[in-house]
Amino acid sequence: MDPVDLCAELIRFDTTNWGEGKSEGEREAAEYLAGLLTSAGYEPVILGPTPERASTVVRVPGLDRTLPALLIHAHLDVVPAEPAQWSLDPFAGEIRDGYVWGRGASDMKDMVAMTFSTLLRWAEDGVRPRRDVVVAFVADEEDKGEYGALWLAAEHPELFDGVEAAIGESGGVAQFLTAEDGSEVRLYPVAAAERGTLHMRLTATGTSGHGSRPNPDNAVTHLIGALHRVSEYAWPIVLTPTVRAYLQQTTAALGFPADLTTDAGVEAAVDRLGDAGTVARTTIRCSATPTVLDAGYKVNVIPGTASADLDVRCLPGTEEETLAVIDGLLGGRVTRTFLSHQPPVQAPVDSHWFDAMKAALLRHDPAAVVVPRCMGGGTDAKAFAPLGIDCYGFSPQGADPEGRTSDGVHGVDERVPVESLRSGQRILQDFLEQV
Repeated sequence: MDPVDLCAELIRFDTTNWGEGKSEGEREAAEYLAGLLTSAGYEPVILGPTPERASTVVRVPGLDRTLPALLIHAHLDVVPAEPAQWSLDPFAGEIRDGYVWGRGASDMKDMVAMTFSTLLRWAEDGVRPRRDVVVAFVADEEDKGEYGALWLAAEHPELFDGVEAAIGESGGVAQFLTAEDGSEVRLYPVAAAERGTLHMRLTATGTSGHGSRPNPDNAVTHLIGALHRVSEYAWPIVLTPTVRAYLQQTTAALGFPADLTTDAGVEAAVDRLGDAGTVARTTIRCSATPTVLDAGYKVNVIPGTASADLDVRCLPGTEEETLAVIDGLLGGRVTRTFLSHQPPVQAPVDSHWFDAMKAALLRHDPAAVVVPRCMGGGTDAKAFAPLGIDCYGFSPQGADPEGRTSDGVHGVDERVPVESLRSGQRILQDFLEQV
């Protein structure tokens, strides 16, 4: 099955994840995939904590079952779309102007389609990979993962027995850059690390009273003061091994020196990277961003409590220090509780897994510059890493001949180039058969 047609078909399953346990369509998409897999001779299972929140998992036996297994994980759910803002129906799955359009086209029904197309081609041609390949098409990645990857890892770890490494979203996609001499550089970052996700709720307490009688023990002002200190804090630059390697290798490919021994040198290197510095800019530091406020119920009443939600992201190796900084900034009248606590993850870049991804990309694009990178956000890798699995972001796409690129992730008019999908499937299949 052509991955382009399959991606369009999957987009037509509205699998919107609204968060806080509310979603739709995941079960239908999981059953659709499981039905096709069963017809092709595989033995998938459909699992989930509720009937509606379902994931499909299948293990493909390898030729040498003594080798460590590989996991491919790809999520079926998507973030909401506002149709009035789009040029076309976000769930129509239209193929037009060299793109597949629709919510999930590049996050990440493209990877689902490429993986699934590979499985069907193996079944049709009687091909088996060298090692066991476990494939998990999961629910709930776009919220907390409690109905998807986290639940699978906690309740059914046996599904991942023998798995040593995993590949998931955000990596192996061509980026077009211009070197110092004016030549084109095709950069293919592969994710080998992610910042930790420490979502927390801050609660300030104070003395309730009449709004006309101000008192110094005001929960709202306690909270505002804490949020101001957190927002104004200058997080120091921390170069993890993955980020350092990304900066060193990318600047070298673009032909300019980088001084990574000083903060000013790091900042200058990131700035000179242009578009390639976008992710690096968020991964040279930890961050803490206030996102939700809740206080009071009437204009003339001083509330006894006030709360805010804080999105904290920490680099590998910095979690304890980050939490200590947050606690110091909050002060004595504000406490914190975790809404979601997923530590950072990091996989080795000097492994045969990374080498195999690089080799597959080079076989299809000899001019490719393959570099490791750290992601500023998070994926389901955080669910599988605690099982002892080295997790990488590798959902490859080749360069579109006419320069098209994926666009609109979590935004408007999400789309993925047709030719990048097809070349990505070939790269993925090549990797899976050679690794």
